[in-house]
Amino acid sequence: MRPYYLLVPLLVLSIISTTTNGLTQQTSYVNSVKKTNTIIQQFLTPQNAARSALRLKPLVWDKKLANYATWYANQRRYDCELIHSNGPYGENIFWGSGAGWSPSQAVTAWLAERRSYNYWYNSCNDGECGHYTQIVWRESRRIGCAKVTCFNGLGVFMTCNYDPPGNYIGERPY
Repeated sequence: MRPYYLLVPLLVLSIISTTTNGLTQQTSYVNSVKKTNTIIQQFLTPQNAARSALRLKPLVWDKKLANYATWYANQRRYDCELIHSNGPYGENIFWGSGAGWSPSQAVTAWLAERRSYNYWYNSCNDGECGHYTQIVWRESRRIGCAKVTCFNGLGVFMTCNYDPPGNYIGERPY
């Protein structure tokens, strides 16, 4: 039988080790949640700012839409092609060369199309404006987005999905 005084240090080391592992796992989880929330805010905040400027209700993050966006972004991870999913939701897609693209940069590119949108004629003057009009589509309420880095250095692909969808021909977005 071992003396009692030899077992106490082993017990203390065991408790410290277990506590340290638990704290490391908890810290990792908290950091993961913070990173996820930051990415969500980078997608959501500028889009809601554009909607607010037009007195539209803000978009709300939807996990089901985010899961759909993640599923589709992972399909594009292999080729990084700008191909729409043709799913049941409104959709904006983005591709950037290299690895340094953030969600807020993708949203900024979509919002830059505002300058091409002519509200009075409900059309695009020069270039594209469909990404912008989807963001400010009055009836859209929920959003979910995803970002992936494509294989073989092909760049970054991002997508946002909107429900209900917008951009119906002949209808004004707001």
